[in-house]
Order: sequence, then structure tokens, then C-alpha cells
Amino acid sequence: MSDWLPLSSAERSVAIEVLVNGPLSRTELARRLNLSQGSLTRLTKPLIESGLLVEASWTGAPAETRQGRPSQPLDVVAESRCFLGFKVTDETVYGVVTTLRSDVVARLDRPLASHDPEQVADLLAAMAAELAVRHPAVAGIGIGVGGFVREHAVVGESPYLRWRDVPLADLVRRRTGLPVVVENDVAALVEAETWFGAGRGLDRFVVLTIGAGIGYGLVLGGRRVPYAEEDRGFGRHWIIDPQGPLTPDGERGSAVSLLTIPSIRYQIRAATGRDASYEEILARAAEGEPMAARVIGEAGRALGTLLAHIANFVMPQKVLLAGEGVGLMEVAGDVVRDTVRGHRHPLAAPVHLETKVSDFHDWARGAAVLAIQVLVLGGGGAGG
Repeated sequence: MSDWLPLSSAERSVAIEVLVNGPLSRTELARRLNLSQGSLTRLTKPLIESGLLVEASWTGAPAETRQGRPSQPLDVVAESRCFLGFKVTDETVYGVVTTLRSDVVARLDRPLASHDPEQVADLLAAMAAELAVRHPAVAGIGIGVGGFVREHAVVGESPYLRWRDVPLADLVRRRTGLPVVVENDVAALVEAETWFGAGRGLDRFVVLTIGAGIGYGLVLGGRRVPYAEEDRGFGRHWIIDPQGPLTPDGERGSAVSLLTIPSIRYQIRAATGRDASYEEILARAAEGEPMAARVIGEAGRALGTLLAHIANFVMPQKVLLAGEGVGLMEVAGDVVRDTVRGHRHPLAAPVHLETKVSDFHDWARGAAVLAIQVLVLGGGGAGG
């Protein structure tokens, strides 16, 4: 990894453009970055020498002619390096191996028996070692945690793990000898979707996740907007219906009280005296069971209201709805869309909503993308 760093800001721009959009001809790359051919040659030379970029064959395409001789397009060798991504929940660690372009090539999950930081770091190191046996060219590790993370290294606060000021990156780096970057899990997911997913190439893009909590990520100018309150309770104080349900987590009628899986399950349990899984509640609502249909209908209206508010203020080109709670759209999708339209100007453009049924491996992939960014951008990461 060290032979790829450090990169100047101009070199980073070239590397990222090829990584995300390649293979690209030199002419196209120069056009995208508003560079002269001479400047592009100067910037790409060290990237090619380090092995980050290669001159690739372009099957079926005519070779570009430059200064009287053919020129090969520039690309990265996606399989030249592997990256490990981990998503840590309160019960399980989900792991993936990705290529340089974030394609998942392996998965590994292990139960989390303890929240003690040293034992969690032991488990992460053991999983990294097991994955590295089959994928030895590991260049870095990314770890996503539900909580507030400082400087890509320290978990300042994680309510799910009951952590405060845990130097997780350093703990794992000392056990593995690899560069490690830690980030809030929603932020990592947003980065992955911005570079390689639904937000690729977009100037204004929003990710909204629903599941155990509500997550929000905003991309402006093609870059994620960081903010100090990240994972400090988005939605807990966003009041959708002041007369809405009061649940153990979130203010009365807040987005959290109406939309999250624990709150929906709590409402059903309080009304019926019986526990039910989220999937069972959705199925009952689809069958027309009155209580389940009422709770899921309210959740659908809450989601539609939240999406309309976001669209009205941010004006995104696309909103990606992700997380383990997006099954709501299968049952209450019409309610969601009707509510969005009802809270928008009649002449407003339709909200481009994309729904992604995701599991925790998608969150782990997001963490791997953070490791890729540390490598290519040359920032963050303990030991990087």
C-alpha cells in the first residue's frame, strides 16, 4: 500500500476518475478533468509507475491515436488489491472482501459474544486472518459502526455497543498490521453508493435508511456532506405527527417513533399484548389485519412525509431508500408515493426514488469502500 501514497490532489482526481468511471481514454480523461494532454501525462506517469493505473486493452474499440501512435485507455486492475469491510452490530460481525472497485468476492459472518472492545478487536483480527488466507493481497480494512466516530479512528459513542471513546482502528491495526479506517455505518454506505452505486455521477443525492434506526446522508457536488451530529439521532426529533405514537425511543410522533422496526414492533405489542417480527407485521398488514394495517399505513404516511420534506428542501436528483426496513415499500408503497405527491407542489418534478433491499453485507461493503478511499485519497486511517 505504501507505494501508492501519497497522492497530490490532482493525482487523486485522476485516480478517482479512472477508478469510478474507467477504462477511460486519455482524451476523455483530460476532458472530464479539464486538463491539457501535457498535464495529464505528468499526472498519470507516477500513477502508472506505482501500479495504481495501467494501460489496458479496449476490446472492440479503436485505439486512440495520440502524437502519431496508438494510445491505450487507462484503467485500474480491480483484482490487484483486496479490501476487507466489516459491519459491527450488537450481535454479529458481518465481513466482506472486495476488489478495488468494491465488487464483493467473499463473505464471512461471526457472532459477537462480547462488547468488550479488546474482544471485539480480537474477533475482527481473527476474521481478517481467515479471509486473508483465501485473498492474500489485502491492502486495508474498513469497519462500520452504528455510532459517532472521530477522525476515522475512534468510536466516540455507540449506543448499540455501549461504547465511549474506543480507539477501534488502533486496536485492530495492532493485531493485523494493516491500515484501518473506522466510520459511522451510514456514512460508509453513502460513500459506497456515491462512488459505485445509485449515486454515481450525481451532483445531488440522498440516502435514507430505515431499520433499527433512521439514517440520513446527503451528497452535494458529488461529495458526501459530513456533519457533527452524524448518528446522533436523525429522525428522533423530526416530528411527523404531533399526535402520533409515543414509543420508548424518539419523541411522540417522530420519524423514529413511526418508522423504525423496534417502534413498529412496540406498537403492535402494546396494542395486542403479543410479540411479532417485522416480517410478520408486514404480512398481516398486506392481508388486511386491522391493527397491523393501521400501524404500517401510518409508517407509510410518515415515510412519504419525510421523503417530501427532504425533496422540498434538498431538491435531490435521486433518493436511495435502503436498510433492513425497506420491506415497508412492498406493502405501503402506494401510500408512500401518494403522501409524497400530497406534500409537494402540483407542478414539482417527481421524486426519483430508488429502493434497495439491503442486508448487513451492503453495510460491510460500504466500510470496505472507506478503506479504498483511504488508499486512493491518502487520508484518514490509523496506520495509513
